[in-house]
Amino acid sequence: MPIPPASPSRRLVLLRHAQAEQLGSSDHERALTARGSRNAVAAGRWLAEQGVSPEVALVSSARRTRSTWAGVADGAGWSLDPVVEDGLYESGPASVLDLVWATDDAVRTLLVVGHNPTMAMLASTLDDGEGDPDAGNALALGYPPASVAVLNVPGGWTSVQQAALRLTAFHTARG
Repeated sequence: MPIPPASPSRRLVLLRHAQAEQLGSSDHERALTARGSRNAVAAGRWLAEQGVSPEVALVSSARRTRSTWAGVADGAGWSLDPVVEDGLYESGPASVLDLVWATDDAVRTLLVVGHNPTMAMLASTLDDGEGDPDAGNALALGYPPASVAVLNVPGGWTSVQQAALRLTAFHTARG
């Protein structure tokens, strides 16, 4: 069943990159595994089935996050060009929030593709605990690769604050 529309609020979608190889020429250049590539496509299909379609996608500059985005976009059928952000690589929740707060309020759905532990910390910190109980329980159990949290934002992007968003869905994609 699709996630209820966020209107008139906004949606923040936090996606952890899919499974990556253990080694690469550098951490920044680690590629997705074959399983990770399949899971990224499955995450995109799931988001499309839920009626989630971002107007802006902020993607870490790491190879594994860029590849995750490509798979998600393919699985969802999106042609959106991502905004690749060096600041999402090795950033903490505060740095991600700076990027979210800088988003134009005309944007209704923002998707961020990043890394753990940042994505897990951010989703847990922003959740008000009043959303979907199954999603909250799943989030509490961990944030595996190719996991996505969908949170409703009650106002403009600067209203994204601790315990101010409602978690409406949490899903770990398996393709």
